[in-house]
Amino acid sequence: MLIFPNAKINIGLNVINRRDDGYHNLETVFYSIKINDALEVIEAQELSFESSGLKIPGRIEDNLCIRGYHLLKKDFDLPPVKIHLHKNIPIGAGLGGGSADAGFFIRLMNQKFELGLSDDRMIDYARKLGADCAFFIKNKPVFAFDKGDEFEPVKLDLSVYEIVLVMPPVHVSTAEAYGGVKPAEVKQSLMELVELPVKEWKSHIKNDFEVSIFKNHPEIRGVKAALYEAGAIYASMSGSGASVFGIFDKLPDLSEFEKSNQVFTNL
Repeated sequence: MLIFPNAKINIGLNVINRRDDGYHNLETVFYSIKINDALEVIEAQELSFESSGLKIPGRIEDNLCIRGYHLLKKDFDLPPVKIHLHKNIPIGAGLGGGSADAGFFIRLMNQKFELGLSDDRMIDYARKLGADCAFFIKNKPVFAFDKGDEFEPVKLDLSVYEIVLVMPPVHVSTAEAYGGVKPAEVKQSLMELVELPVKEWKSHIKNDFEVSIFKNHPEIRGVKAALYEAGAIYASMSGSGASVFGIFDKLPDLSEFEKSNQVFTNL
């Protein structure tokens, strides 16, 4: 059985304070975009994982799909499976690619083996794998808060706009991003700000990670500036970076971006 996990972007990201469990309380808005991996699961003689496309760092046993299998295996009599992941969503980009694979894996296993899990049950499993994995169960726009795994639905439809995503040849680790961020209380919640007209977002919606990441990686700052110069009505780094997206009324000339970056359109 085959499924196609998609990426997400963060519209705004406020890091509020550090929690006692080591995570941070934050708020952001998750919005799905059409950059996809391909994930296949078939029954096999033994559990295995293989990948193609972009190279996935880390040990196989730490992969979120493998961890998801073992998590479900505790509660269900699952047969061994062969997992194949074709990786296309850029890694270290702030697009939630690994989290998407985990969330979609749980959905795929539920469907393939008729586990009868409700969305809420699947969300509970996904939360155990990572802070934003649970978003990809319903995969609809949400206001995310606490450590990024509590959700409230938001009415947000950007389909009338052109979304461009630029991935510079830079990798930003989550550790680097959180190591440089300065938590601060918010004066007005993103839950309210995202309801403003998109043309007003530039003055009101920010990503707290940009301050330190732009200082350490000026090329990412340059991409955001160039998107505004190209006519974006809103541009931002997604999550902890390194990707930057721009929202346009019409698709701009992207030839300059394509010279040294990965560029995605029709998102």
